[in-house]
Amino acid sequence: MPVIQHAVENAMDTCPNRCSIFSMWKFLGALLVVATPAFAQENATAYEALRVVGSELGRGALNHVVSINGVKGDPQPKKWKIILEDPDGRGVREVEVANEKIDSQHRPGRSVAGSTEGARIDTSQLNLDSSGAYEVARHTADLSHANFATVDYTLRTDERGEPVWIITLLGRSSRPVGTIHIGAMRGTVKRTEGMFAGATMEDVENDYDTDEEHGPFSSVKRRIKDTFRRTQEEARGMFDRVKRSFSDFINRG
Repeated sequence: MPVIQHAVENAMDTCPNRCSIFSMWKFLGALLVVATPAFAQENATAYEALRVVGSELGRGALNHVVSINGVKGDPQPKKWKIILEDPDGRGVREVEVANEKIDSQHRPGRSVAGSTEGARIDTSQLNLDSSGAYEVARHTADLSHANFATVDYTLRTDERGEPVWIITLLGRSSRPVGTIHIGAMRGTVKRTEGMFAGATMEDVENDYDTDEEHGPFSSVKRRIKDTFRRTQEEARGMFDRVKRSFSDFINRG
């Protein structure tokens, strides 16, 4: 740091004998505080973004959340995009949260509104924040030997109306290397895409149970099946460590 070095040399030239060692260190400490930037604060989790929405738009808005999205998380994204269903039934609005405040609001196109009809997230069922979802996804990626640099997050309801995290793993070139579906209520790894040799949960539960047992690929399929089941078991154990009730979180705040 040339600027700091120059200042130190000037200080030593100015008072090589008159300044005490204590004074010199005091001066250097003050100089470093001014010259060194503060450490960057970690990006907000999905729960923290929802708290901002509840604070600025009212707690009632949290009863109309349709989806939550964040891209290029490292591990958390810089901005969260939250789709809210209008209480008056006139469609949806998109709210972006960044730097602990609502950064923008607008109404997306009709196609988005139509695709989200009746898909509100029951936040009382949320037991997994984006930070916990990341830990489960990272462990799953390790077991599948999938290397990634950042992650994209989506929280929405599945076909049963239960909230699910869809975590897309991205490589250094920002290309997807795999996707993991994690239940936000119980932390279950429900499905993977592009991982475990391309196996999905349906493959493991159905095809590998009824497939030929003595074919040329039987040992490979059995190994994939066993690894996937191990992943589910370990995800359940990890969920016990990272689970976080949204109801408790929002009521504390």
